[in-house]
Amino acid sequence: MKEGNALWTKEFIILAMSNFMLFVAFQMLIPTLPVFITDKGGDQLAVALVVSLFTVSALLVRPFTGKALDSMGRRPVLLSGLAIFLFSVFGYYWMASVALVLALRFVHGIGWGIVTTTYGTIVSDIIPAERRGEGMGYFGMFTNLAMAVGPLIGLSVSQSFGYGWLFGISGGLTGVAMILTRMVEIKAPIGMTQPFAAAGGGLFEKKALFPALLALLTGVMYGGVVSFITLFGQEVGIENVGLYFLFNAISLMLVRPLAGKLFDKKGPFWVLMPGGVLTGIAVVVLSYSTTELGLIAAAILFGIGAGSVQPSLQAWTIQRVDPSRRGAATGTFFSAFDLGIGGGAMILGAIAKQTGFAMMYRYSLFAMILYLIIYLFYVVRQSKKASTPKAVSS
Repeated sequence: MKEGNALWTKEFIILAMSNFMLFVAFQMLIPTLPVFITDKGGDQLAVALVVSLFTVSALLVRPFTGKALDSMGRRPVLLSGLAIFLFSVFGYYWMASVALVLALRFVHGIGWGIVTTTYGTIVSDIIPAERRGEGMGYFGMFTNLAMAVGPLIGLSVSQSFGYGWLFGISGGLTGVAMILTRMVEIKAPIGMTQPFAAAGGGLFEKKALFPALLALLTGVMYGGVVSFITLFGQEVGIENVGLYFLFNAISLMLVRPLAGKLFDKKGPFWVLMPGGVLTGIAVVVLSYSTTELGLIAAAILFGIGAGSVQPSLQAWTIQRVDPSRRGAATGTFFSAFDLGIGGGAMILGAIAKQTGFAMMYRYSLFAMILYLIIYLFYVVRQSKKASTPKAVSS
């Protein structure tokens, strides 16, 4: 599949492009589905359910996806997830009521949970071990590019041509992603031919739990930022909140490959600690921002911090587990991150009702402080273990 430590192989490039197409298809619907719901007569609760139902179903399916990846193989799981995703996107247009749209949204989340877990697992198989941080960084860069252009394309298409074209183009991009995956030679690690029920290991991978915990804490902060940034802008009088997403996406794309290389050369500490500190500073800066300049500064800092931490945690997760358990490890990681985003949005939303959004962001800093304390404690403990001389058996 790859020769030596080459990163930019045919498989890596095609897989990155396939993932990019899928994420554009997904991001096209982020700003447009809420409007689609309201046009069908949905209220604010229905709009909230568009997000929560999708997140819940993706969260529920990820552990089973990881188990299936390690027992049934990568390709059949990926194609089944893409098929569910494609069916859901095309199906939205034909749903006659808000209730049916929400039901399909739950199914859509199942497809999303399957494909994102599978892409993360397959790319970890393809990337050379000694360049895993760098490879994850570049792979994530394509995702960030999709996050930058997808919403703009979705809004433009829906406003200019209507929802039929919106769902048609989104489904078409998903179809292109499926075609591209057929061009990739997918080889999974040995030991994955057993039936699902007979395969070794559980739904969650124990060795992935610690980085998954850190991912959960970063997800809490991330969920607060992305869920309430527009309302925060209204609260403090910043009109063009879209600048946050633009500069955040740019800084994410620029920092991911650099952070990945640092991870490969120096190890996780030199990325996870400074990245966590920068993420915390970014939220504080955001909470005090009352101008577009402050918003941009917070976006850049958050992009650098989160762009360093998230792919490094994912690469570290893969490093810690046996190759035959990469699927379960990836499922564990993304489940924790999803739980952090969903739980963080709920908890911080409740806090915001009492304190306002600016103070809510300051409270969210505690999640990152806890992240830094837990990780620093882990590093110190591992250092003491390494320095303790082992007893020599006679």
